[in-house]
Amino acid sequence: MKNELIKSPGLVKNANRRQFLKRGTLSVAAAGLLLVGCNDEDDPIPMNPGVNLGSGDIGILNYAYALEQLEAAFYAAVLEGGYFANASAEEKTIMGDLEKHERAHREFFKAALGSNAIESLEVNFSSIDFNSRNSVLATARTFEDLGVAAYNGAGQFLESPDFLLIAGKIVSVEARHAAAIRDLINPGSADFAGDDLIDSNGLERTLSFSEVLTAASSFVTTPIDFSQLPS
Repeated sequence: MKNELIKSPGLVKNANRRQFLKRGTLSVAAAGLLLVGCNDEDDPIPMNPGVNLGSGDIGILNYAYALEQLEAAFYAAVLEGGYFANASAEEKTIMGDLEKHERAHREFFKAALGSNAIESLEVNFSSIDFNSRNSVLATARTFEDLGVAAYNGAGQFLESPDFLLIAGKIVSVEARHAAAIRDLINPGSADFAGDDLIDSNGLERTLSFSEVLTAASSFVTTPIDFSQLPS
């Protein structure tokens, strides 16, 4: 995709859910920890002020950009790990394709947002064993399921039809990823479109901005202020 596809001027998944707080609260809590033991003459320790996603379509695109940064960083780490080195040819092909797709999504949003793009996020994958097939695939399932639900939840708030079209194209790719990962975990089963995701009407679940960022906060260390996004 090229930047010219964006017509607006100036713009160019099932795992632990931990509490995620908005930037202001996180910053206050961090400040309290950092200042313990300091006297009045000590200089405060510099803190990462985090990022503000913004509002409107820009805010939603930055939200998607944040998620794509997380996924791209994860698959880049997967390709460097022991699991990938010893994986079957089929799994190496799948993981290589997923890394390429997520990297392309990340770079697309970065280019589309231009000067409105948030900075690169800091991630923490210490809870993932990149030498373990089970750990890698379980995390991949979390991220892919989360990505689909995130786009489903955010799409309704996009005002630009061009952005909505792009979001629809990306979420369809994320859904293919999710199905592929689930089939690797439990081959030939109905898990590729499991009842934990699909309701009785055949519709995929949606998650709010807060729910998605709560889940992602286990892996993103940069404070994120999403207070201007629709609730």
